[in-house]
Amino acid sequence: MAELIARPDSARQRIIVALDVADEEQLVGLVNKLLGQVGFVKIGKELFTALGPKAVELVINSGLKVFLDLKYHDIPNTVAGAVQAAARLGVDMLTVHASGGSSMLRAATAAAQESQKKPAIIAVTVLTSLSDPDLVDLGIKGSPEEVVQRLAGLALESGVDGLVNSPREVARLRSRFGKKPLLITPGVRPAGSAADDQTRIATPQRAVADGADYLVIGRPITKAADPAEAVARIVAEMESS
Repeated sequence: MAELIARPDSARQRIIVALDVADEEQLVGLVNKLLGQVGFVKIGKELFTALGPKAVELVINSGLKVFLDLKYHDIPNTVAGAVQAAARLGVDMLTVHASGGSSMLRAATAAAQESQKKPAIIAVTVLTSLSDPDLVDLGIKGSPEEVVQRLAGLALESGVDGLVNSPREVARLRSRFGKKPLLITPGVRPAGSAADDQTRIATPQRAVADGADYLVIGRPITKAADPAEAVARIVAEMESS
């Protein structure tokens, strides 16, 4: 496991807020509202395309940790170079696609270990927006849950630190692979929230009970009138029996 990543020791630390915004003003506004509320934020394609490395710099300088979610998927040498560049930015975790194959995954993990700051390499299995018909359209055999299991085994054998998977696969992955891999779960929706474009979802309480380490939550927090209050409600839901 990467040297700087510890398992969260509180419900608040489990939350990774997805900062799916496109300009600096929105970013700074959300970061200021989230300071002291959560430990991690996710910078994805929209924000990174809009602001580039500056987005990472702004977040890290605020004191929050960065989960860089660019889902690298390319030839091994290209992905290794991208991982090294992300490490130089100071990110704590970053994503690659498990479907990139063993050689690419091993190149990514090796590049992380060779960096001064060693980010955790997290392999994305099956996107939470994909359902059975989508996989059929793509020519992929098996249900999303079955494909997740195959890709998870490949990724962990290739040395990654953790997995991104929907809440529906958490319990089986934890049972199969034990405590070691970090399990990061998008598709988490607080009770009563809209599913939006996610299809394989669960509540925060269920995801944590099944063994998720981190929960990626975006719109239920970032679109709330009071993001800090939204975080507090989610924490209370996680801690409820």
